[in-house]
This record gives sequence, C-alpha cells and structure tokens, in this order.
Amino acid sequence: MSSTDLPPATGSPATGPRRPALMLAVLLAGQFMVNVDIAVVNVAGPSVKEDLRPSGGALELVVSGYTLAYAVLLVTGARLGQARGHRRMFLLGLGAFTAASLACGLAPSTGALVAARLVQGAAGALMVPQVLSGIQLHFTGPARARAQGLLAVALSGGAVAGQVLGGVLVSADLGGLGWRPVFLVNVPAGVVLLAAGLRLLPADPGGGRARLDLGGAALLSAAALLVVVPLLFGREAGWPPWTWASLAACPPVTALFVRRQRRVESPLLEPGVLGSPVVAWTLGALGAATGTFYAMMFVLALYLQDGLGRSALFSGLVLVPWVAAFGIAGPLTPRLPARMAGRAPVAGYLLLAAVYITAGLTRVDGTALAALLGFGGLGLGLGFAPQLARLTAHVPDRYAADISGLVNMNFQLAGVAGVAVFGTLYLGVPGGHAQAFSTVMLGFGGTALAAAAASSAGRRAARREDQGSSPARRAVVTASRRV
Repeated sequence: MSSTDLPPATGSPATGPRRPALMLAVLLAGQFMVNVDIAVVNVAGPSVKEDLRPSGGALELVVSGYTLAYAVLLVTGARLGQARGHRRMFLLGLGAFTAASLACGLAPSTGALVAARLVQGAAGALMVPQVLSGIQLHFTGPARARAQGLLAVALSGGAVAGQVLGGVLVSADLGGLGWRPVFLVNVPAGVVLLAAGLRLLPADPGGGRARLDLGGAALLSAAALLVVVPLLFGREAGWPPWTWASLAACPPVTALFVRRQRRVESPLLEPGVLGSPVVAWTLGALGAATGTFYAMMFVLALYLQDGLGRSALFSGLVLVPWVAAFGIAGPLTPRLPARMAGRAPVAGYLLLAAVYITAGLTRVDGTALAALLGFGGLGLGLGFAPQLARLTAHVPDRYAADISGLVNMNFQLAGVAGVAVFGTLYLGVPGGHAQAFSTVMLGFGGTALAAAAASSAGRRAARREDQGSSPARRAVVTASRRV
C-alpha cells in the first residue's frame, strides 16, 4: 500500500519553531531522561533491596513496572499528542515524570515506590512520542536527518548513561541516601527542562480536538500487556503455564484491535500505516537490531560482573565507545551520497553481526572489548538513523503520531523480548559464563543478519513504492533523502 493511499488524518502541524535547534535540544533532553530511568534501577536494585526489604516479586516490579507502563501506553500517548497538542502533552508528561521521580526518591515503602515507578512510566509514554513527532513535523531534508541522528544518540546514550549514573550515585551514597539520588537527580533537571520547554516549544495549533478511540486504546493496551507481562516476569518465574497462555491470547486481541481500527471514524492507529511494506519491513529490522542492544547490555553485565569479576561501573563504562561510535554514525550518514546512504543500514547491520560473532568466538575483555563494542555501535548507528529517515519519507507528515507511536512501542517490545529470550538463553546454557556468553553472542549475530535482510527488503519495497507513485510524490521523497 502506498503512503499516498492513506486516508486523511485529523489535526495539523503546530506553528513552526522560531529556534529549532533549541526546541530540538528540549525534546532530546526529555527522551534522554526517560531512557536513563529505564536502565538506572538495574544498578540500584541491590541497594533498594537492602533498604526497603521488598519481596523478589516486588523488587521486580520496581525495576520492570516502569517499562511495563511505558511500553503499553506509547501509542496512546502518540495519539493524545495529535489530538490534544504535542507541546501540551510533552510538557504534561514532563511535569508528571518530574513529580513521580520526586515521589520515587522519597518513597517510604516498596508499595509507594512501585506506584511511583508506574506513574513515571506512564508519564514517559505521554512525553516521548512527541519527540519523534516534533522532528517529523518541524524538520525536513538534511535538518530532519541530522535531528534523527541526534535522536539515535539520545536513545542509546540514555540507556548506557543510566547504568553509569546509577553506579556512580549508588557508590557515592550522597548524604547517606543510598539509592534515592538516582531518582532525585531528575527533579532539578526536570524543572529546568520544563521551564525551557514552556519558552522554546512551538505553540499547538488551534481548532477542534480530535476524538480519542478509548475502546481501541483499551484493546491495544490489553494486547501489549499480554506480551509484556510474561516477557518481563516469565524468566524469573520459570515460564509457568500462565505466561504461555498470555502470549497465546495476544494475537486474537490484536486482531480485534485491528478490526476496530478499520471500522471507527477516528482510529487510534491508522491501519494503512502498518500495512505499508516499507513500514513493516523497516520496523522489523529496527526491532531486531535494537533488541540485541538492550539484551546485550543485560548479558554483558552478567558476564563481566558474575563471570569475570568486574565492577558494575566497569560494565557500564565499557559501553561508552559503543555510544560514542553510535553518535558518530548519526551525523555521518546524512553526509553520505544518496546511493551509499540507502545501503548504509544493510552494511551497518552486517558490521554489527560481525562484531557479535567476533566477541562470541574470542571472548575478549578490557580494552579489546571496548574497541570491539565501538564498531558495534557504529554498525547499529549506520542502520538506525537512515531507517528512521526511510519511515518518515514514505509516510505523510500528518501520520507523524502513528509513526512515532509505532516506532517507540517497537523499540520497547523488542528490548523486552530481547532481554527475555537471550537472558533465558544465557542463564540456561550449561558450561559456565564463558560458554553462555559465546552462545548468546552468536545468537545476537544471527539476529543482526536477520535485521540486515529485513532492511534490504524494506529498501526494495521503498523503491517499488517510489516507482509506482506520482512524479510529485517521487520529487518529495527524493528531496527528503538528499542528505
């Protein structure tokens, strides 16, 4: 299905920003904060356990409740941005996120901490979809490509910074507060960012408000819960029957959601967007590649700390070359010739696969591991930003909310699935940590090869769509890719 066949969408872009660079800085800082808090509690977990004495299940909710609420509500948050205003929803989400961070840092009990973490995740789901939507609505051509490259850095950098920051703050034990500063640090940062957002984000357009499909939101949330809950808690529970029943129930609930979207006047998610082969193949490639990154952070921490006796701080710092190289790839790809930029994702994912396979076969450590991970970050970066550009070039800007919701939900589901599958594999392989590490890294390599194949299929679908579209449409797409 061509993007030109999509039905009209309600709403229109907001008034253009007078200072786009500062607006982008505000949006990316919000994205960075949310990603930091996905990872930061993994490091703070032992300190929380020592202080509040939670049960194993309660501690798991402290760590995973944030991801649960975040992943389930991302598409709804994207649609709320379109229906109620991207600026309004970003600021509302940021304010709620800052308040929930304060509640986390002051939580007197495990129950209060779990509740605050759930609110944090829901607030993040309201805030984050407005970032990619804002980039698609307010940037075009080379400026959009650069912004998407910087978004890639915020995503990857936030995840790694969460691990490093968590290790530093917990180890420092500021004021004898133990784990609490990992949340309290968000409060001054959130207040400053909120003031900047009020001043720098462009005003939302006037006009009528689009209706929100509450029934569709309920069905999509149910489908996401049926996937996310067993993936988050199944491994620790030993994959009891309820986890498999939950996973089996997801497809029929998803089918009900899709059926409803085809019938309602104002769908939560435009079915034609996901039905586009370009979107489907590109989301598959992005999900496979980024899923290995989140799983790799989990597995690498186990291998380095439990297998090799390294510190938590080292396991975070060893990923810094990955983030640095990932950050180089984002600004680099827009400067490549159009033909090379189109092929960059496949080449990048092949490089990523080679890095995983080499790490699995050699089991390198120290400086050699850090250098190898740098090439892995470069490979993932070469695939990430150009594929975001492909998505936004082949779907009209009026569907920015649909693309933003799908992309962000895809990332979270891929990350949760990657940790569940490869974490279970790592812990189940006999022969000790070294053998488990090799096995999982080779599995990552195979997944990266699958991402390369999916990216290639997406590129072919994009070329077929361009050849079958109107001359005006081809001109627009060509201009958007001239980066």
